Amino acid sequence: QVQLVESGGGLVQAGGSLRLSCVASGRTFSNYPMGWFRQAPGKEHEFVAAISWNGISTYYTYSVKGRFTISRDNAKNTVYLQMNSLKPEDTAVYYCAGDRFYRRDYQSVTPSDYDYWGQGTQVTVSS
Repeated sequence: QVQLVESGGGLVQAGGSLRLSCVASGRTFSNYPMGWFRQAPGKEHEFVAAISWNGISTYYTYSVKGRFTISRDNAKNTVYLQMNSLKPEDTAVYYCAGDRFYRRDYQSVTPSDYDYWGQGTQVTVSS
């Protein structure tokens, strides 16, 4: 069965960095966009970043632009989220997700466009 497994979360101080990884199995995502979302307590899923099927194009929510970098290694069926200059408001469970649409020509910010989701990894940023 299709699985996306996130790792790399943890507790860091404000200003620190984390690198999240998402390894997919059961399905090859090399022809599909991938995204990262996050959910803070009591909040809806928030779009964080997305990357095109070929890794050429990326898109970020404004609050993380310049601090986070999404990348992918299709040979490893893996997507990454490098998070620098972390802030307390970045605290959330981070989920990777796979778009359902073959080579979608844009990076969707809409959770319902993503059919495949990981279990999440907790990121906690202390002041």
